[in-house]
Amino acid sequence: MVLSPRFSVRAVSLAVAAVSASLSMPTSASMGNLGTSYGVMPVDVATAQSLSMFNEQVSATYYNPAALTKDPRGELTAGILHSEQELRSDNPNASGDIVSDSPSQHVLIGMKTNLGSLTRFGHPIYLGFIAGVEKYGKEMLAFSSETSESGQFLQYGKEPLFLNIGGATPIWRGISAGASVRVTLEATANLDAVSTLGGETSRERLAVNAEPSLKTILGTNIDLGSTFCPESDCFLNGWETALTYRTKSSASTTVDSNIIVTQTIPDPGLSLAVTTIDSFQPETIAIGTQYSGDGWRIGGSIEQQNWSELEDEFSGDSIKDQGSVASGNRIGFDDVLIPRLGAEYQLNKNFAVRGGVAYEESPLKTTRNPELNYLDTDKLVVGLGISATYDRTRLLAYPVRLDLGYQYQQLQERDFTLVDYDGDETSVTADGDIHVFSGSITLKF
Repeated sequence: MVLSPRFSVRAVSLAVAAVSASLSMPTSASMGNLGTSYGVMPVDVATAQSLSMFNEQVSATYYNPAALTKDPRGELTAGILHSEQELRSDNPNASGDIVSDSPSQHVLIGMKTNLGSLTRFGHPIYLGFIAGVEKYGKEMLAFSSETSESGQFLQYGKEPLFLNIGGATPIWRGISAGASVRVTLEATANLDAVSTLGGETSRERLAVNAEPSLKTILGTNIDLGSTFCPESDCFLNGWETALTYRTKSSASTTVDSNIIVTQTIPDPGLSLAVTTIDSFQPETIAIGTQYSGDGWRIGGSIEQQNWSELEDEFSGDSIKDQGSVASGNRIGFDDVLIPRLGAEYQLNKNFAVRGGVAYEESPLKTTRNPELNYLDTDKLVVGLGISATYDRTRLLAYPVRLDLGYQYQQLQERDFTLVDYDGDETSVTADGDIHVFSGSITLKF
């Protein structure tokens, strides 16, 4: 049977509309996440993630689980993050230069505690978790994957669920080790329905399931002074180094549908199967070091992000395979090195200021990506922040800490060639500006 394109499109639209409604997918997302795109907590935002490997707060479960051991006290943290973005391309065929200006709005909660008291050994074992939900807690699962004629940015969008759980323990003389898992969702949907040509359905059956996928994060932290000269002063006092490894991860959705259209598509109907990934995080290896003085510290890190693995992921994606090597369009990604540098200064016992800078090279190698038309540029990242500690608490055992962070990202200009569905080409220049605001309150126990 030869199917009319109009009827096929109607069936596809029915399947996509029903599954979209069930999965709540009205928002745009892309190949990034809260931790890699901006920073999890205000300290990470303010230092451009340069000191994140040594951050003792609960965001350590993502950046370096071993850092959970740096403060023996328990911790409860709540925070928010708001990102305003203006991503542009000067496309003469579009109604304006702005490709995306949708904000990202997260509410965050995290906790850390010492489970060592559960054992007879008394050896400290720290457990921590942090969770972030988009749209200030109202949106846990949002997903969008599409081709585009007018261009779409690769790394920015919404990341509705951010969840990390991990633990750490001291090993020997200033050496700590930790491990955590990043939780992403693999959603599946199955739809069976009978439809008239007018779009009225009957005998519908829709099943949706979302399973967690666990990806490993490993980290170690070494206080060089405590390790090599624990009983005396030496030139290594104040120096720390850390090494972390994060496996690649991504969210994914698989849709299987079977549509029977009365008097047009008989039983067994039209079968549609779509599998697509989103929010890809590359395999990352990072090494960092910091030096702490009297009321101040300075440090930095180097990250290697292996984005080239995304080419293989695209080859198995029903939507993004237009950009895979197998399709002949040969979209390509490079592995990139990202340098970060930051500092913190304690003004007095109640206030501290910090800042950081990073330069993030774009992993997108090709500038002509038909159908997908991805845009991505190098970016300069600058952050500033302040912490205030209130120690006159009458009811609480420990002081309350308030953190504020601001980050500015300048997306450098880069030329691309957009290819529409008819094969017509348009030369555009992509750039953008991103402003990130973050705040948190931390209680110790």
